[in-house]
Parts: sequence; C-alpha cells; structure tokens
Amino acid sequence: MENFLYWVVGQVARVHNYLLRMNDTYEYNFSDKELHFLIIGAMGMMMIFVVHPIFKWLVKHGHIMMISWIYVFTLIIVITFAIEIGQRVTHTGVMEFKDIVFGVFGFISMFLVFSVVRGIYHLVLRLMHGI
Repeated sequence: MENFLYWVVGQVARVHNYLLRMNDTYEYNFSDKELHFLIIGAMGMMMIFVVHPIFKWLVKHGHIMMISWIYVFTLIIVITFAIEIGQRVTHTGVMEFKDIVFGVFGFISMFLVFSVVRGIYHLVLRLMHGI
C-alpha cells in the first residue's frame, strides 16, 4: 500500500510538472489559481462521469453498503492526510507517511471484521426465515 501511495504522489507530481510546462510553452500565462480552477474542475467532472454510472449500477444491484464504504474510505484518506499535515504545520507531532498507511489499514481491517459479522448476521436471518 505504501508503494502504491508513493506511486500516486509521483504521478501527480509528473502531471503537475507537465501542466506547468504546457502553460509556459504555449504562453497561456494562467496564474496558479486559474490552473487549479481549470484542472481540478475538469478532474472533478471526469470523476463524476466515471463514478456516477458506477454508483447507479451499485444502487440498482442493491450494493448500498459499497457506496458507503467508498465514501468513508475517501474521507479517511483525506482526514489522515489532513491530520499529518496539521501535525507538520502546528509542530504537535511528527508528519509520517506510515501513519497515513496504518490509519487507512486500520479502517480496512475493522471494516473487514464488520463485514464478516454482518455476513454472519444476514446468513442467520436467511436460515431463520427459511425454517
């Protein structure tokens, strides 16, 4: 997981550098704020076009819990990054990437335990209704 997150950060840096080179090469002279407006806005819309059909499919097939998991997983990523950045800025702790990895792994582990318990609960309900 740690290698994957480093890879993602590296890819974001590469895209960032590419966009800055494009801005300079074609002399668009977009400010940093204008670039963020354009790029993040476009990325958000591309994500909507991907995520919306997936969520519609999940709802249609009764996988509401998966939507909740995706939402909470996304929040956990944002929150863990925010905590680590906050520690760096306020000097109230040490900003460590491993803290993010362990926090995310904690959520995944606890969700797996929850899923097993939930699965057993639903199995018992089905068996009781079948009797």
